Amino acid sequence: MSDSQAHRASRTILAPPRAIYRAFLDAEAVVSWRPPNGMTARIERFVPKIGGGYRMAFIYPQGSGEPGKSGGGEDIFEGRFVDLIPDQRIVEAVTFQSDDPAFAGTMTITTTIEREKGNSSKVTFLAENVPPGITEADHREGMTSTLRNLANLVE
Repeated sequence: MSDSQAHRASRTILAPPRAIYRAFLDAEAVVSWRPPNGMTARIERFVPKIGGGYRMAFIYPQGSGEPGKSGGGEDIFEGRFVDLIPDQRIVEAVTFQSDDPAFAGTMTITTTIEREKGNSSKVTFLAENVPPGITEADHREGMTSTLRNLANLVE
């Protein structure tokens, strides 16, 4: 068995695939929905095309005592858009900036958007090659929170 972890989370969102897909490619939208509950985000670079990518930080609330994977109460990471299929799929290669080897490596996040009945879509995050320092429970909680934020933005 491989040491590689894979984590998944899904949610039905009351919006068409196009609205959801567009929320992934707009820096202002991403900064509003991507950070898990209680965190904020800062985008330092954002190029929404295949081969392009972003540099982003998730910022823990002041006084949380959370050092962050990158230190200074932040999780800084770089993402590269590996594949973009409009209104259907986004594939990102994400690498955390961390001195801790438990968070090293590049994780692949595949987001699928499937049209459901009416004006709704099923959005699924599949994170593969997840660094061992990220527990499945914490990651699933974060992804579920992010999906809730995305729903709040586009519904």
